[in-house]
Amino acid sequence: MVLFIFAAAAGKSKKGSKGAASDAPKASVLSKEVKSTTVVGANILKDGTDPKIMPDSEYPDWLWHLLDKRPALSELRRKNIETLPYEDLKRFVKLDNRARIKENNSIKAKN
Repeated sequence: MVLFIFAAAAGKSKKGSKGAASDAPKASVLSKEVKSTTVVGANILKDGTDPKIMPDSEYPDWLWHLLDKRPALSELRRKNIETLPYEDLKRFVKLDNRARIKENNSIKAKN
């Protein structure tokens, strides 16, 4: 795993200057690349240590799919329910139930 360190180059304004273009803060610049062997700050125990970074092959396959985009309820409603894969069908039922509950709650709140 490679971590990147950014160095912000803050522009110091001279006393009495009226904000010239050269005094504006400059964009962050990639200063150097650092290879780390631990996940810094992931330790939650008083006497523990930060966990070691393992090779990608050591982590479970599902971990790499956590941030994949999943279809929204409106997209699932447009599809034929009969042909949806099990995971999408399960997601459809969950999102549809949640939407109906929210709608019923808002109707009750208005009365």
